[in-house]
Amino acid sequence: MKKILLGLFQLVVTIAVLYWVFHDPGKRAQMVVALKLADYRWVAIAIVTYLVVEIAAFVRWQILLKVQGISLSLPRVAGLSLIGMFYNQFLPGGTGGDIIKSYLLLKETPGKKAGALLAVLFDRLIGLVALVTITGVLVLLRYHWLAQKPETRGYLYFLLITLGVSILSLASTFLISGLTLFHYLPAQFPGREKLLETSAAYHLYARHWPGSLLAFGASLIAHLATFATFLCVAYGFRAGVQLVDFFAVMPIERTISAMPISFAGVGLREHVLQVMLHGLCGVPEAVAVLIGSMSFIIILLCCLPGGLVYFFFKPSGEKRHVPLREMQQDVASLEHEISRAE
Repeated sequence: MKKILLGLFQLVVTIAVLYWVFHDPGKRAQMVVALKLADYRWVAIAIVTYLVVEIAAFVRWQILLKVQGISLSLPRVAGLSLIGMFYNQFLPGGTGGDIIKSYLLLKETPGKKAGALLAVLFDRLIGLVALVTITGVLVLLRYHWLAQKPETRGYLYFLLITLGVSILSLASTFLISGLTLFHYLPAQFPGREKLLETSAAYHLYARHWPGSLLAFGASLIAHLATFATFLCVAYGFRAGVQLVDFFAVMPIERTISAMPISFAGVGLREHVLQVMLHGLCGVPEAVAVLIGSMSFIIILLCCLPGGLVYFFFKPSGEKRHVPLREMQQDVASLEHEISRAE
C-alpha cells in the first residue's frame, strides 16, 4: 500500500510540474525554434561526456571491490554497474539499483557476502562525500551570485540545508564509528543495522585509505562529468553560460531532482533549471527547460544498456530472474547478520 500511495503521489507531482513547465503555448513555440536552431554536435559530445561518468563509476566500484579482496572480471563489474544505473533511474527513490546490484553481487561472491554488501554501501557513501565536497567549493565561490535573486535564493537555502544535514550525518556517523559507540544503541533503535553496517564500511576503507582516495577521485570525475554533460547540452542550445556559473547551479538541480517526489526528477529538473538559468544567466525559459529535458534523455539513453544487460545477466547459481521483493529480503537478511557480527 505504501508503494502504491508513493507511486500515485509521484505521478500526480510529475504531471502537475510538467503541466506547469510546458503549458504555455508561447514557450512551446520557442522550444520548437530552439530545437531547429540547436547545434547537435554538442549533444553528441554530451553523450560521450556521460560515458565518462559511467567509466568513472566502473573504475570506482572495481577499486572498492578489490579492497574487499573481491576479484571480478571487468565485463562483470561493468555489467553490474550498468544494471545499478539503469534501475536507479527507473525505480522510485533512486536506490533500487543498489538493491539489485547488491543481490547480484552477493550471488557472484558467495564466500564474501559481507564484503560485497559493504562495497555497494561505500560506493554510495564515497559518491555522497564527493558531491558534498564539490557543492561546498562551488557555493563558496559563487554564493553571492546564486543569492542575488529572491527566486534563486530560496533554492540556494534549500541546498545549504541539505548540505548541512549531509555533512552532519557524515561527520556524526564517522565520529560514532571511530569511537565504536554504535554498540551502545538499543536493539530497537531505528536504522541501527544500517548504522552498524556503515561503521564496518568506515573501518575497513579507512584502513585501506589509498584505495578509498582513488575511489574518491573517481567520484569527483563522475560528478563533474555529469555537470559537463548538462553544460554541453546548454552549448548545443546556444545558451550563453559560463562554466563556473553553470556548475554552481548544478548541485541545486541534482539535489532537488533527486528528491523522490516525482518519477526520476521529471519536471522538477526542468523547473529548477528554468528558474536558476533564466534568473541568473539570462537563458530564455524555453531553452532552460530544454536543457533539462535533453540532458535527462541523454542520461536515460546511456543507462538503457543496463536493462539489456540485466535481461541476459544470470548470476552464479541462479536460473531465473528474482523479484525485487525477494532481493530486498535477502539483502536485509545479510545486513542483519552483519549488524549481529558487529
